[in-house]
Amino acid sequence: MRKIRYCVAMSLDGYIAGPNGEADWIVMDPDYDFAELYGEFDTYLIGRKTFESTGGQDQGSMPGVRTFVFSRTLDPGEYRNVTIVGDDWKEVVQALREETGKKDIWLFGGGSLFRSLAEAGLVDTVEVAVIPVVLGGGVPLIAEPAPRIRLELEAQDIYKETGTVGLVYSVERP
Repeated sequence: MRKIRYCVAMSLDGYIAGPNGEADWIVMDPDYDFAELYGEFDTYLIGRKTFESTGGQDQGSMPGVRTFVFSRTLDPGEYRNVTIVGDDWKEVVQALREETGKKDIWLFGGGSLFRSLAEAGLVDTVEVAVIPVVLGGGVPLIAEPAPRIRLELEAQDIYKETGTVGLVYSVERP
């Protein structure tokens, strides 16, 4: 079964975007291999708010990568290069997990989509790059009210040039 991995940058005080949705505080560490990370995925799951904050354009993501946008308000007929997922989201996500011969699935954002998928037991890992900044408000890592999610530390990295700490947790199943 394919893994769903919530990979996200987060401020030290727990936000994945600033108070106005801004991401200008996220630093790109030169020692982190982003090409390798992107190569691990062939499917992106994105919430409507994140999709709109990144431009909301009907664009293909990367060659060979499918993008699924979760929304009850966007019109699927208006988008050709992304798939809009509505009320049948659990079935869609489960079908994606069961595909064979595929790479992992990147739960790209945001906190509301993470909460929904976590409540349904559909998230396998939480991978957070903790950026050394305090935002004081914004979009939280997981939207409230959130379920309790027990995690087990799998890996950690320190990126000395930027002070970013990378943490990889597996989600414990009850």
